[in-house]
Amino acid sequence: EEVLIQHPAVSQAYAFGVPDYHLGEELAVWVKLKPGASAGSEDIRGWLRERVAHFKVPRHVKFVADFPMTVTGKVQKFMMRQAMIEELGLQAEAEIQTA
Repeated sequence: EEVLIQHPAVSQAYAFGVPDYHLGEELAVWVKLKPGASAGSEDIRGWLRERVAHFKVPRHVKFVADFPMTVTGKVQKFMMRQAMIEELGLQAEAEIQTA
């Protein structure tokens, strides 16, 4: 997250794990871009490849306007994780992890 927010187009970013059948878990990030900025998933991954270890480059990048927050203003990563599990169809992998 600290490296990702240094990207010139990124306003905020949060990383979390999503289940993976083979690896156990893979990295996903939700990114909020700065007003007027544009970037794609490959732009973000390519930029990170130059700055972090290969296993820290996320497989899944989602661009959002807002993040789920608590009433006190904290980001709810568990909600982001659940949304990605549903979006990517990873319910079976998530059930394996909790078994």
